[in-house]
Amino acid sequence: MSEVIIVIPGELPDLNTIIDESKKHWAEYSRIKRKYTDMVAWLAKGKGKFKKIDLDITWICRNKRKDKDNIAAGVKFILDGLVQANVIENDGWKQIGDIVHRFEVDKDNPRIEVRIKEAGI
Repeated sequence: MSEVIIVIPGELPDLNTIIDESKKHWAEYSRIKRKYTDMVAWLAKGKGKFKKIDLDITWICRNKRKDKDNIAAGVKFILDGLVQANVIENDGWKQIGDIVHRFEVDKDNPRIEVRIKEAGI
């Protein structure tokens, strides 16, 4: 298996949301992380097992109101979900090659398209 695509419906929390929720109570970050990591893991189940991957992530947003760096913070949930689903063993340097981010807008169908490719080892 050399390439897999996972489509995550909607949008993941941006960095500002993660920080704001974390300030409300110490357990809020844990709740958010668990919710979105579990969702990604569920979508990634059965998509194969890779030793090392390159990711091409297209963040298809509802609008352009959020900064791209805030949006891309969601990569944490994606990588942790891939580990939880056993697509990769870990999300360290040995398992993760390049990560490319692309940004588009679709007000009617926001989503994240994650293209997973076997990286050269």
